[in-house]
Order: sequence, then structure tokens, then C-alpha cells
Amino acid sequence: MFGTILNAIAVFVGGLAGLGLGNRLPERVRGTILNGLGLFVIAAGLQMTLESTNNLITLGAIMLGGLLGEWGQIEDRLHALGAWLEARFARSGSTDGAARFIRGFVTASLLFCVGPMTILGSIQDGLTGDFQLLAIKSVLDGFAALAFAAASGVGVLFSIVVILGYQGGLSLLAAQANQLLTPEMITELTAAGGVLVMATGIGPLLELRKIRVGNYLPALIVAPLIVAALPWLAALGRLLGLEV
Repeated sequence: MFGTILNAIAVFVGGLAGLGLGNRLPERVRGTILNGLGLFVIAAGLQMTLESTNNLITLGAIMLGGLLGEWGQIEDRLHALGAWLEARFARSGSTDGAARFIRGFVTASLLFCVGPMTILGSIQDGLTGDFQLLAIKSVLDGFAALAFAAASGVGVLFSIVVILGYQGGLSLLAAQANQLLTPEMITELTAAGGVLVMATGIGPLLELRKIRVGNYLPALIVAPLIVAALPWLAALGRLLGLEV
């Protein structure tokens, strides 16, 4: 839970700074900061991926997870959910000020709580107590909150409630799932997640290539399942007289 609390503090501080600065922070400065964060995110993702003890498991998880994500259209559904919520709540505002507040709250909540780093970071925090990913996400969200608060006002700060509830809930669920996952499963889940983290740096942050990162989220489930299936596949191979 510490990573989630750190994330909420970063959004609060960034939001307050945004309310104070307005639009006085130059675009080139924001771009430089985001580029630096993007490069660091790629390096952190690579470090996570290299923890794998079997690269074929990581490859299989990414490929199968991507196919499942494309079949389920996860990325499109996430975008559609965000657009629906924003449009619905924006229309419900009785005044321009209320609409601006709700739009800021909904947009910030979706930005901070939907994405691979949110899910993987919360899972890691809950499973192992490692909040490195959420610490990186906190820096990203802090600067994003600065920009959003400058444009949309104080509603951005209230997204902290959603961060605490959603990310905290994921971490608590992951802590319970820790009893079902072996160290090998956690290692391969982390390695597959590292690929998604690198994709976040290459795509949304550095904008080097458009990557539908959300569609790879099932890889976080597929990786532990592959690890669990390997002993059964090895036994089947021995029965068939095959080398596995």
C-alpha cells in the first residue's frame, strides 16, 4: 500500500503546483521532463524483463496475452469507457464550474488509474512490497496532475480518492493472491510486465511508435499460468517419450 500512498501524495503536490502555476510552465520544459521519464521507464522495464529465467515464457505470455487482448479489444474498451464517463459527467454539470470540476476529476481519475503501470505496479506492491513501479508512476502522475490542474482546476485533486481505492484494492487483492503464486510465477509475471512497461515508455511517453499497450494486459495472467503448466507438459512429454 505504500506505493499507492506515495502516488496519492505526488498527485496532491502536483495538483497544488498546477493550481498555483496555471499555464506558466513552458511546453518545452514539460516535454524535456516527459522524455527523461520515458527513457527511464524503458530502462526500468528492461531491468524487470531480464529477471526472467526463461525468455520463452516471457515471449509466450506476451504473444498469447496480446492475442487475447486483441480478441477482447481491451484497449478500445478502456478508451470507450473513458470517453463515455467523461461525456456523461460533463453533461451532468448544472453550471460551467461544476462541469469543469467533474471533467477534471473524471479525466484525471482515468489517466491515473487505467494502464499497465497502474495494474502491474499495484500487483508488485501487494505481492512483494516492491513499490518501484508505483514510485515511477508517482513522478509521472505528479507532472500530469500539474498540467491537468492548471487546465481543469481543483477537481483533479479529488482523483486521489479513486487512486487510493482502486490501486489500494488491487494491492490488497494481490497480497491475498500471494498465497497462490510461487516465486517462479511472480518472477515471470514481473518479466512480462517489464515488456509492457517498456512499451509504455516507447509509445505514450516518447511517442516513438503507437502501441496498443492495454491489449497486452492478459500477459500478466498468462505468464504465471505457463509456469504452472510446465511441469504437466514435462510429465506428458516423458509419457510420450519426448525430451522436454
